[in-house]
Amino acid sequence: MKIMVGYDGSNAAKNALNLAKVHAKAFHAKVYVLTSMVKGSEKQVQEIRNTEHELEYIKSQFEEEKIPCETHLLIRGLLPGDDLVQFANDNKADEIIVGVAKKSKVGKFIFGSNAQYVILEAHCPVVTVK
Repeated sequence: MKIMVGYDGSNAAKNALNLAKVHAKAFHAKVYVLTSMVKGSEKQVQEIRNTEHELEYIKSQFEEEKIPCETHLLIRGLLPGDDLVQFANDNKADEIIVGVAKKSKVGKFIFGSNAQYVILEAHCPVVTVK
Protein backbone atom coordinates (compact mmCIF):
# COMPACT_ATOMS: atom_id res chain seq x y z
CA MET A 1 0.00 0.00 0.00
CA LYS A 2 1.12 3.57 -0.72
CA ILE A 3 0.02 6.53 1.38
CA MET A 4 0.67 10.07 0.24
CA VAL A 5 0.68 13.08 2.58
CA GLY A 6 0.48 16.68 1.44
CA TYR A 7 2.69 18.69 3.79
CA ASP A 8 2.87 22.48 4.11
CA GLY A 9 4.23 22.89 7.63
CA SER A 10 0.85 23.76 9.19
CA ASN A 11 -0.49 22.14 12.33
CA ALA A 12 -3.10 20.37 10.22
CA ALA A 13 -0.32 18.94 8.02
CA LYS A 14 1.55 17.75 11.11
CA ASN A 15 -1.64 16.01 12.24
CA ALA A 16 -1.83 14.41 8.77
CA LEU A 17 1.70 13.04 9.27
CA ASN A 18 0.65 11.50 12.58
CA LEU A 19 -2.35 9.83 10.97
CA ALA A 20 -0.14 8.58 8.13
CA LYS A 21 2.08 6.86 10.71
CA VAL A 22 -0.94 5.09 12.20
CA HIS A 23 -2.24 3.99 8.79
CA ALA A 24 1.22 2.94 7.59
CA LYS A 25 1.72 0.70 10.61
CA ALA A 26 -1.75 -0.81 10.28
CA PHE A 27 -1.47 -1.49 6.53
CA HIS A 28 2.32 -2.02 6.24
CA ALA A 29 2.41 0.89 3.83
CA LYS A 30 5.05 3.11 2.34
CA VAL A 31 4.55 6.83 2.92
CA TYR A 32 5.26 9.62 0.46
CA VAL A 33 5.45 13.10 2.01
CA LEU A 34 5.12 15.92 -0.51
CA THR A 35 5.55 19.65 -0.39
CA SER A 36 4.62 21.64 -3.47
CA MET A 37 5.89 25.07 -4.45
CA VAL A 38 4.62 26.82 -7.56
CA LYS A 39 8.04 28.21 -8.43
CA GLY A 40 11.52 28.38 -7.00
CA SER A 41 13.10 31.74 -7.72
CA GLU A 42 16.46 32.86 -6.38
CA LYS A 43 14.61 34.86 -3.72
CA GLN A 44 13.18 31.60 -2.37
CA VAL A 45 16.47 29.70 -2.09
CA GLN A 46 16.48 29.85 1.71
CA GLU A 47 12.83 28.75 1.88
CA ILE A 48 13.65 25.80 -0.39
CA ARG A 49 16.63 24.82 1.79
CA ASN A 50 14.53 25.07 4.96
CA THR A 51 11.81 22.93 3.38
CA GLU A 52 14.35 20.31 2.29
CA HIS A 53 15.76 20.13 5.84
CA GLU A 54 12.27 19.81 7.30
CA LEU A 55 11.45 16.99 4.87
CA GLU A 56 14.69 15.20 5.80
CA TYR A 57 13.71 15.44 9.47
CA ILE A 58 10.23 14.07 8.73
CA LYS A 59 11.74 11.16 6.82
CA SER A 60 14.03 10.34 9.75
CA GLN A 61 11.01 10.30 12.10
CA PHE A 62 9.24 7.75 9.92
CA GLU A 63 12.37 5.64 9.56
CA GLU A 64 12.87 5.62 13.35
CA GLU A 65 9.49 3.92 13.53
CA LYS A 66 10.53 1.53 10.74
CA ILE A 67 8.04 3.00 8.28
CA PRO A 68 9.35 3.27 4.71
CA CYS A 69 9.17 6.90 3.64
CA GLU A 70 10.09 9.07 0.69
CA THR A 71 9.94 12.85 0.72
CA HIS A 72 9.57 15.06 -2.31
CA LEU A 73 9.78 18.81 -2.83
CA LEU A 74 7.88 19.49 -6.02
CA ILE A 75 8.67 22.71 -7.89
CA ARG A 76 7.06 22.09 -11.25
CA GLY A 77 5.04 25.25 -11.79
CA LEU A 78 1.78 23.55 -10.84
CA LEU A 79 -0.60 24.62 -8.12
CA PRO A 80 -0.24 22.42 -5.02
CA GLY A 81 -3.56 20.63 -5.60
CA ASP A 82 -2.57 19.77 -9.19
CA ASP A 83 0.88 18.66 -8.04
CA LEU A 84 -0.52 16.31 -5.37
CA VAL A 85 -3.11 14.73 -7.67
CA GLN A 86 -0.59 14.26 -10.48
CA PHE A 87 1.98 12.70 -8.12
CA ALA A 88 -0.69 10.39 -6.66
CA ASN A 89 -1.68 9.26 -10.16
CA ASP A 90 1.91 8.80 -11.34
CA ASN A 91 2.83 6.77 -8.24
CA LYS A 92 -0.46 4.87 -7.91
CA ALA A 93 -1.16 6.06 -4.36
CA ASP A 94 -3.79 4.07 -2.49
CA GLU A 95 -4.67 6.86 -0.05
CA ILE A 96 -4.01 10.58 0.28
CA ILE A 97 -3.98 12.37 3.62
CA VAL A 98 -4.18 16.16 3.70
CA GLY A 99 -4.58 18.71 6.44
CA VAL A 100 -7.36 21.23 6.07
CA ALA A 101 -7.67 24.72 7.49
CA LYS A 102 -11.01 26.39 7.91
CA LYS A 103 -11.47 29.23 5.43
CA SER A 104 -14.31 31.61 4.89
CA LYS A 105 -16.40 31.22 1.74
CA VAL A 106 -14.80 34.37 0.35
CA GLY A 107 -11.32 33.00 1.13
CA LYS A 108 -12.10 29.78 -0.73
CA PHE A 109 -13.50 31.74 -3.67
CA ILE A 110 -10.51 34.06 -3.95
CA PHE A 111 -7.69 31.67 -3.08
CA GLY A 112 -9.28 28.31 -3.89
CA SER A 113 -8.71 25.26 -1.80
CA ASN A 114 -5.94 22.79 -2.56
CA ALA A 115 -7.54 20.20 -0.29
CA GLN A 116 -10.88 20.61 -2.06
CA TYR A 117 -9.19 20.11 -5.43
CA VAL A 118 -7.45 16.95 -4.20
CA ILE A 119 -10.69 15.58 -2.75
CA LEU A 120 -12.57 16.13 -6.01
CA GLU A 121 -9.86 15.07 -8.46
CA ALA A 122 -7.96 12.22 -6.78
CA HIS A 123 -8.39 8.68 -8.07
CA CYS A 124 -8.12 7.19 -4.57
CA PRO A 125 -9.65 7.86 -1.13
CA VAL A 126 -8.67 11.15 0.49
CA VAL A 127 -8.61 11.55 4.27
CA THR A 128 -8.72 15.07 5.65
CA VAL A 129 -7.37 16.07 9.05
CA LYS A 130 -7.82 19.31 11.02
